[in-house]
Amino acid sequence: MGVEHATRILALNASHRGAAGHTQVLLARLAKGARGAGAAFEIVVLSEFRIDRCHACQTCQTPAHYLKCVIHDDVAMVHKKMAEADIIIYATPVYVFGMSGLLKSFLERLHSTGDSNDLRLTANGRLFHRVDRAVCSKPFVTVVCCDNIEAETPANVLHYFRTFSNFMEAPQVGVLVRNAGALAKDGRDPEAEQRLPRLRESYAAFEQAGRELATIGRVRRSTARRASQEIVPIPLFALLKRLPLRAMKARIVAGAREMLSARFAGAASDNGTVGRSELPTS
Repeated sequence: MGVEHATRILALNASHRGAAGHTQVLLARLAKGARGAGAAFEIVVLSEFRIDRCHACQTCQTPAHYLKCVIHDDVAMVHKKMAEADIIIYATPVYVFGMSGLLKSFLERLHSTGDSNDLRLTANGRLFHRVDRAVCSKPFVTVVCCDNIEAETPANVLHYFRTFSNFMEAPQVGVLVRNAGALAKDGRDPEAEQRLPRLRESYAAFEQAGRELATIGRVRRSTARRASQEIVPIPLFALLKRLPLRAMKARIVAGAREMLSARFAGAASDNGTVGRSELPTS
């Protein structure tokens, strides 16, 4: 009878801001919960490594260089970490309505791990090809953050990973979305959690999600709902923002601009580098 090992969780932070972004804050919350429950939790900040784009040369599909990428960078090292993990977390902010280019470039490099000439049917009946299940088919969690509050903002990222799950036969064991990052000051303002109790509840749910990954291997839906809840303290805000009420949304925009003006003015007083006149207008 083998000795059970602690659950090994690997989180890929695909933010262009690396450890300075909101993505890292969310992963740190997950890590706190997971480690507290006995799991091993590693965060790989992709921006700190060399991740080149796929050259589409198809050399990795030829007998002479079978399943070996000709690019010499850090991708193979990350693939090795993925193969050793029990659960993978793909974490990205939303950039122009999609995942970061860094994450997309990294995922495209999975091409060298599978034989595209070996056509197969997946367990759910989709026509695909053989993949390296140790790398591509691990249970995974999707973590997405954005500044906008519109529900459609992260939709492309969420749809992508549903498709990824289907073709790679990788169980998606959690989906965590944290919007309103600007309102929360990207998780780096200690007072924000006092002003916004729902933000405090959301971050606590991220820690709970980490504990659940460590103990039951998935994030409960109730925990995901708490983690992804609206943090704006307006009753029925999640419903109101979906209604075509331009006047109401105009007031939301006006309030947000006032908040951002105060935020940038505060930054100017702190370091003298950003002034109110330098605020973006779009």
